Amino acid sequence: MKDNRDNQIHIDGVININKEKGFTSHDVVAKLRGILKIKKIGHTGTLDPDAQGVLPVCIGSATKLCDFIMEKDKEYRAKLVLGLQTDTQDTSGKRLNTSDHYKALSEAQIIDTIQSFVGEYEQLPPMYSAVKVNGKKLYELAREGIEVERKRRKVKIYSIDIESIRLPDIRLVVRCSRGTYIRTLCEDIGNRLNTYGCMGELLRTASGKFCLTDSIKISEAENLFKTDMQKFLKRIIPADEILSDFGRVQVGEPYTKLLLNGNKLTTDMLDGAEKPYGELVRIYDSQHRFIAVYRYIESEGSLKPEKMFV
Repeated sequence: MKDNRDNQIHIDGVININKEKGFTSHDVVAKLRGILKIKKIGHTGTLDPDAQGVLPVCIGSATKLCDFIMEKDKEYRAKLVLGLQTDTQDTSGKRLNTSDHYKALSEAQIIDTIQSFVGEYEQLPPMYSAVKVNGKKLYELAREGIEVERKRRKVKIYSIDIESIRLPDIRLVVRCSRGTYIRTLCEDIGNRLNTYGCMGELLRTASGKFCLTDSIKISEAENLFKTDMQKFLKRIIPADEILSDFGRVQVGEPYTKLLLNGNKLTTDMLDGAEKPYGELVRIYDSQHRFIAVYRYIESEGSLKPEKMFV
């Protein structure tokens, strides 16, 4: 952290926000901009207004991490409501159809059907989503009463733990790839059970290495920022720490300028015996400052810039 000429605080890193019900992801970003007086802030994936939980928010140069974080797997705790279909695939939407067929289902049938979704499957993005078609977000079209053809997308469900079955409600913990819509999963489960299904509640408990237990609400972040700056700054995770699963290398002092200018490097420019591993590596200058993420081309013995952080 440092002050610029206008005495505005510079913060670079990621804060793990626990998004509360009623806020959109954009609301969280807007509130943080107002609190920190920093414009360069971005979230790492949309959470519905009714959903709660983990929303990593990138600040300053760490906004370049957004794509990296969004690619990571997710974990959700959700409530599936059988026998109900809505236009938004959750209980906040307009009721379209109901059915009591679920009452005839055995617990074994329900469990087997839910577990059949583990693995890869093709999911149709909901109309009430931020997916863009011809440059316009689907939820904007849906609000205008327009439904457009969407392409199915392959998603992966790593596991589904069934916490409880108290029909029509079923509580689930879902671990999945990015881009998975839990609302759509709930509707798809209902369809496969020959009834209807929609989502009643949603809590994101993890996004990559960010967990709910380590998150902080906006009101708590604001209070710390105003009353205890040191504690607030401890909540800011540095960019290179977020990328700790990438390899780490350092350039020799003569090559620092090349690095700072984002030039292509070769492995003989690296300092010490440590060599790159993996496709993406964190590169530090001779003063041990994190500068960039480079892509390591092993066949060439070279490294090319992927993201510059200074």
